[in-house]
Amino acid sequence: MTLNKDLIRNVAIIAHVDHGKTTLVDGLLKQSHTFRDNQAEMNQTLIMDSMDQEHERGITITAKQTCVHYNGYKINIIDTPGHADFSGEVERTLNMADGVLLIVDAQEGPMPQTKFVLSKALSMGLKPVVVINKIDKPAARIPEVLSEIESLFLELATDESQLFYPVYYAIAREGRAGKTTDLDDNFKVIFEAIINDIPAPEVNSDSESAQLLVAALAADNYLGKYAIGKIFSGKLKKGQSVKILHDGSAKNSKIDNLFIYKGLGKEEVAEAIAGDIVAVTGVAEANIGDTIATGNDPEALPGIKLEEPTLSIYIGPNTSPLKGREGEFTTSRQIAERLERELETNIALKIQPDGLGYKVSGRGELHLSVLIETMRREGYELEAGRPEVVYREMNGVKCEPIEDLTIEVEPEFVGAVSQELGIRKAELKTQEITTSGATRFVYEISTAALIGLRNNLLTATKGTVIMSSIPSGYRPTEGKYKPERNGALIASEAGKSTAYALDSAQARGVLYIPPQVDVYQGMIVGLSNKKDDLDINVCREKQLTNMRTHASDGAIQLTPYTQLSLEQCLDFLLDDELLEVTPQSLRLRKRQLDPIKRKREARA
Repeated sequence: MTLNKDLIRNVAIIAHVDHGKTTLVDGLLKQSHTFRDNQAEMNQTLIMDSMDQEHERGITITAKQTCVHYNGYKINIIDTPGHADFSGEVERTLNMADGVLLIVDAQEGPMPQTKFVLSKALSMGLKPVVVINKIDKPAARIPEVLSEIESLFLELATDESQLFYPVYYAIAREGRAGKTTDLDDNFKVIFEAIINDIPAPEVNSDSESAQLLVAALAADNYLGKYAIGKIFSGKLKKGQSVKILHDGSAKNSKIDNLFIYKGLGKEEVAEAIAGDIVAVTGVAEANIGDTIATGNDPEALPGIKLEEPTLSIYIGPNTSPLKGREGEFTTSRQIAERLERELETNIALKIQPDGLGYKVSGRGELHLSVLIETMRREGYELEAGRPEVVYREMNGVKCEPIEDLTIEVEPEFVGAVSQELGIRKAELKTQEITTSGATRFVYEISTAALIGLRNNLLTATKGTVIMSSIPSGYRPTEGKYKPERNGALIASEAGKSTAYALDSAQARGVLYIPPQVDVYQGMIVGLSNKKDDLDINVCREKQLTNMRTHASDGAIQLTPYTQLSLEQCLDFLLDDELLEVTPQSLRLRKRQLDPIKRKREARA
C-alpha cells in the first residue's frame, strides 16, 4: 500500500508526572508488533526513557519520537515530559503533532502539569483524546475526575469544538483499555481512537516546494547532526539541495541522508511525503525553529514560541584548592563549549557570560540540576551558585514570576505544611479533602520562595508529601525573598578529616562529611545548631605521648553523616556560598575561603 498523508497520524502523549504516558507508549509499541516476540524490549518497561537520569528519577526528561504501524496506518508517537521544568520540550515537539492523547490518573485527576500541557495543545488547535488511566486504583474516583476534566476544558478551550472530546479508560501497565470501564485485554480501542479521532496532517501534499519545521535535534558519531521535524508541504528527497531559513536569512545546504522513524530506530529512505516526521543529515547549520525548504523562493514557517526562563544559576570553572583532581574538563573554555552544545537541543535555556563563568537561565530547579548532573557525568568539573529568580520589567515595574503550587499531604502533616508555606508568604487559594483522606492545598507562591521548599517539606512530612507547580504569570516584586537557615560549620584548616575531630564537631550541628576525606579552609562540612557560621577544625588529631605510641579511635561513635543530593546542595546555598561539582564529589564551600577576609566582607 502506497503511503499518503491520509494514512499518517501524528500524536503526542501528554500528562502530568507519573500518570502513565511512557507506560502507555510501551503497550502501543508491543501490541503493534513493532518488536519480534523474542526481542528484549518485549520484557522491558519504560522503553522510551533512554537516559540514565530518567530511570533513576522515574521521570521523562526529553521528548522522544517513535513510530508504529496498525491496520495500514502509520502512527508517529511523541512521548513528552510531564514535569513543568521540561515544558520547553513539550512546546517544541507539539509542533509535530496533529492531536494529543491526554492521560489522566483516575485517582489524582487533572493536576497542574495536566493544565499546562493541555492549554498548550488547545492553543495550537490540536485535537484532544482523553484516556483515564489507572482505573484499578482502590481510591479511583472516575465520576469526579470526569467532572474535573470537563471543567478544565471549559476553562482552557479556545474553540467550541474543543469541548467535545472522546474519553477512554485504561490500565496501561496491564496493556488493557476500553470505551467503558469494562476493559478489553488489549489497546485496540486506543489504536482506533488515534486513527478515527485524531485528524490526518493538514499539509500541502501537492506543493512543488517542500517545507520542514525543525522541532528537535540529535547527533551521533557516524552521521553527525540530525534535524528532526514534520514536513508541512511537498516532498523531501535524499541528495536534494535545500535552503535553511533563519530569521530572514537563507543558507544553502544539501540533504545527505533522509530517515523516517520505525519503532525505536530510524530507517533510511529516498523520499518522504508531507505529513510525515523525518530526520535529515547534512544540514549542520539548522537549529530548532528553522525551516528547511526547497524551491527558488522558499517561505519560512512560523517559528516556535517558548515561555521565558524563570530561574538562573551561575556555572563556572572550579576555583577550589582541590580543582583539577577529579574532572577531565575543567577550563572555562571547555565549559562554554559544552553549554553552547546544550543550547542547540535544550532551547528553553539561555546563557550569558558572568565573570569567569556563565549565567544559565532555565525553567526551574530540576531543569538546571539535570543539566549540571549531565555535565558532571560527562567528566566536567565546575562550581555553581545559588539559583536566582529571573525578574522581568513590565510596564516600568519590576516583576517576579509566581507559580500555582499543589500540595497533597496526610492530615497529621497539615500544620507543618501550613507553617512552612506561611514563612514563605504563600497565598492559599483552595483547600480540600480528597477521597483517599489526604488534604490537597493549592497555593500561589513566588518562584523565589519555592527554592528549597521540596526538601523542607519532604523532611517535615517524613517523605510523604506530593507536590507540583506550574508557572502562572508575574506580579510586582514585594522585596527579595531571603531564605532562613542556620549557619554553616566551616573547615578552618586544610587536610584530611579525622574521626577524633568530627566526634567533637558533631555536637555543634549536623555533619555533611565522613572521616578521611580531603577538606580545605572555607569548605562547608555541616549545618550549625546556631544561626551564625562557625569555623571548626575537623582535621585535628589526638595528641600522642611517650606512653601512647599510636592513636586509638575505637571508642569513638560517630552519628552517620548526612549525604546531600545535588538538588539539596543547591537548595542549601546562600548568596556567599558555592557548590563544587566534580564527577566524584559534591562539596559546599564559601565564596571567600579566607575566614578573615570573609568576616571583613560580611561587615562591609
